Amino acid sequence: MKKILLLTALLAMAISCTKDKAPKTLVLYYSETGNTRVVAEALQQKLGADIEEILPVVPYTGDFQATIERGRKEMEENKFPELQPLKSDIASYDIIFLGFPVWFGTYANPVETLLRSADFAGKKIVPFCTFGSGGLDSSIKAIREKSPKAVVLPGYGVRAARLDAVPVEVERFLVSEGYVEGTYEKPADFPAPHPASEEEAAIFDAAVNGYPMLHAKAEEVAVRALPDGTEYLFTARDLPREMPKDVPGDLPPQSRAMKVYVLVANGQAPVFTQVVR
Repeated sequence: MKKILLLTALLAMAISCTKDKAPKTLVLYYSETGNTRVVAEALQQKLGADIEEILPVVPYTGDFQATIERGRKEMEENKFPELQPLKSDIASYDIIFLGFPVWFGTYANPVETLLRSADFAGKKIVPFCTFGSGGLDSSIKAIREKSPKAVVLPGYGVRAARLDAVPVEVERFLVSEGYVEGTYEKPADFPAPHPASEEEAAIFDAAVNGYPMLHAKAEEVAVRALPDGTEYLFTARDLPREMPKDVPGDLPPQSRAMKVYVLVANGQAPVFTQVVR
């Protein structure tokens, strides 16, 4: 009887240890200009995770126009960049935080090579990205299509123009999703939208002013309070414009509707945080 009790206790301890074992996490990212690296390093520091950079055999130059031309050609020919071998063994990790800049509305081309060549079956993938105006949602959708045997979880994205917000936002994201402990005050859901007033339209205009890819008129808005300011969710519509020659992507159809998130932090000027088309 004593032996049975001892074996039962040992088995219970083993099960408890297995349940309490923290998942092994890797921050794996591609960064051409260093913007995505900022987010990756913030995640790694908060998570205490391993980290590795995805490196093409032939690096991109960092020149905007050269990257557009090379990227377009790779996509048209379906020939994506060869990567240097990873030092990390993906099979040994439970959660992969996968980072990239957004190119042409989705993840950068080196990540396409990775998703085609690596086995993410059974892994949890947490996407994170940097972008000019948006692309997190479309990138998550593309990753799910490319890696159907993985569990692709909600991710984090930030405009390259807002990298100073990364430390606070990354911590908030990790706490809200349960990756690290901390206090998180979940904001209320946006209420039903209403027609944008002149004052609200002026906030929209101030937030998007000077960004060449966004020339639109605010039509409706929903507003919610945040602990450190106010967030606006605008429904806007494209206005006629000429696409700059050095901007990737085709001109969106005129009168196309979009969602634009605008943040007015306490004492700060309005900034837009992302566009969802």
